[in-house]
Amino acid sequence: MPDTASPSNALISSQPKVEEFRIDGKLNGSMADVKDTLGKLPFYLLKADGDELDMIKVESRNIGKKPYLFHIIKVRPDGISVVYSLIPDSSVNLRRAYVLKELSAVLSILAEKYTVNQTKFIQYIDSVLESLITGLSETYTSLYNRYDSILTEYRELKRLDIEISASNRNLTLQSAQLTEENKVLKEKLSSLQKYSDESLMALVDEWITVHNSSIDVVEFSKAHSISPTRTEQILDKMVSLGYIELKS
Repeated sequence: MPDTASPSNALISSQPKVEEFRIDGKLNGSMADVKDTLGKLPFYLLKADGDELDMIKVESRNIGKKPYLFHIIKVRPDGISVVYSLIPDSSVNLRRAYVLKELSAVLSILAEKYTVNQTKFIQYIDSVLESLITGLSETYTSLYNRYDSILTEYRELKRLDIEISASNRNLTLQSAQLTEENKVLKEKLSSLQKYSDESLMALVDEWITVHNSSIDVVEFSKAHSISPTRTEQILDKMVSLGYIELKS
């Protein structure tokens, strides 16, 4: 657990939202067979009551150790419903896609024992994918296009640099100019290749594990060539997501 300042009241009071969807289905065997099959899945807690079976997966907990990120797959003889939490300030579309992936994995395992309404299931998949595709922001698309354009230009200039150097050593001045242009492009590429939030959270998690559940913000920032402010921001996010807890 990192030695950082106490989280803000906003982080403490933030609560995940909950969504639910249902797909009609049909039990082709007994619920006992379904339970035996699903009991082989790791990370899920199964609760059965007659013909009702709940698969519960707690993905993370908040500072109070209560479930924060979770999803519950409810298997019934006439349909399957999924209840799942949404974390504030995170991608709703990505969360829906993740839950859909988990449900698809369960349905593939139950293929011989349980079938769902294929039309409704495919329609739901289509709506999730549509939201995911159209949900990409213009800023992200623009940034990616710029990155792709710069990368293409960089590769082309590098190819020309090699060809010019090999075919005509008298063009030293032109080659030097191209080398300088390559340097500028590398700097631009470097600015586009900073740590993503996910990568930085993985580095923080590894650091905490190695350093006895603590982190020195200044030391960590220096080791990874990032600003302490950036480190503090990612720590705050990890606390809000329930990935880490603060020492009392």
